[in-house]
Amino acid sequence: MRSTLRTRAAGRFVAAATVGALALGLTACGGDDKDKDDGNGDGGGKSTAATVDLPKLDGQKLSVSAVWGGAERKVFLRVLDEFEKRTGAEVSFVPAQEPIISFLASKVAGGEPPDVAMLPQVGAVQQAVERKWAKPLGAAAQKELDENYADGWKKLGAVDGKQYGVYFKAANKSLVWYNTKVFENAGVEEPKTWDEFMRTAQTVYDSGVAPVSVGGAEAWTLTDWFENVYLSQAGPEKYDQLAQHKIKWTDPSVKEALTTLGGLFGKKGFVAGGANGALQTEFPASVKQTFVGGDQPKAGMVFEGDMVSLSISETKAKIGTDAKVFPFPAVGEESPAVVGGDAAVALKDGKGAQALLTYLASPDAAKIWAEAGGFVSPNKNLDLAAYPNDVQRGIAKALIAAGDDIRFDMSDQAPPAFGGTPGKGEWKALQDFLKNPKDVAGTQRALEDAAAKAYPKS
Repeated sequence: MRSTLRTRAAGRFVAAATVGALALGLTACGGDDKDKDDGNGDGGGKSTAATVDLPKLDGQKLSVSAVWGGAERKVFLRVLDEFEKRTGAEVSFVPAQEPIISFLASKVAGGEPPDVAMLPQVGAVQQAVERKWAKPLGAAAQKELDENYADGWKKLGAVDGKQYGVYFKAANKSLVWYNTKVFENAGVEEPKTWDEFMRTAQTVYDSGVAPVSVGGAEAWTLTDWFENVYLSQAGPEKYDQLAQHKIKWTDPSVKEALTTLGGLFGKKGFVAGGANGALQTEFPASVKQTFVGGDQPKAGMVFEGDMVSLSISETKAKIGTDAKVFPFPAVGEESPAVVGGDAAVALKDGKGAQALLTYLASPDAAKIWAEAGGFVSPNKNLDLAAYPNDVQRGIAKALIAAGDDIRFDMSDQAPPAFGGTPGKGEWKALQDFLKNPKDVAGTQRALEDAAAKAYPKS
């Protein structure tokens, strides 16, 4: 399935979530929540009353594979710990590499696929079904999904009308986080449009700090940059067409978006460490270098989704005081609203895998990660009080209220060979573009050549 969710409320979705939340006055976010539980269910650490019945699985061993590392893996293991307590099963975590489809192919070929895989691309769900790895949801998991999810999120995990995936984790990928001391020293305010953003970047640069931190070593961050510019500038209809390769990457709309983005990437001193430095900077480091160093960090701003808060929590910076956030600036008429997500898919038949999908579709599982921060759930029945601060509560509330009015990450809809493979396809083309942002035409040709090979012929 490569359809996207319908939208026209893109800019309003992010703006209402973030600006409104910031106005309430923020508290610190994320980090270790072991000491936060006070018995009322608003903190972390201890389990609360179950909302879903799970079978007894004493003695059963299950494995779950995901590409999550660092803080994300740490919190997900807490989610799995609770499942073990409830069911008596033993669950092991199997670290996966990108592209996860290639990783899983080796596991399947060796006769040892994990029971459940967390697939971070819509295209990966499609491929798992096409290769006959994925198992449809059982009755209990389907019931839990129907009770807790909007149709749009269910459709993203379905292929040919049959449900395979449970979108456990969502991500708002249209946010810019900034170091408040840098903004104060430069005398700038949160920009609302791309032109204002570029003027703000210039003023921050003039104050002695590189304006933007880019985690170019992980090229998915570059696809997110492009997608936000493209959605806002070209509009949702074009976005859908490009996502499905119904228009070519040599289209004038792509040229316009790359030219706009190149104006940032190619501006001397605007990217921390220059292109070479950015291409050696992984995503967590791109966040941390924005919030370490007092009022002289390596960068003043970092673009990425709500998951940024997890990396901020590993510094001394506090969200709401040292770190704040604004919607991705409007390049066209509205700010964009790009979301991503990770779908749990069973790769083995059996009671254990289906029980885990049922659990992951419940508010119980979502609550554990929500309390830790750096997480947004598509689960509409998760109590918003579980989120640790007003920023994330606001983002989650708007995500649920938006229903189907969002756009799913474009590269995650593409075949992984194009949109999700290190050193290939869109990832390589955009890393090369970061090195040479003046070569718009060459980047377009590289993107189209790769897309033509990866997308199925119609």
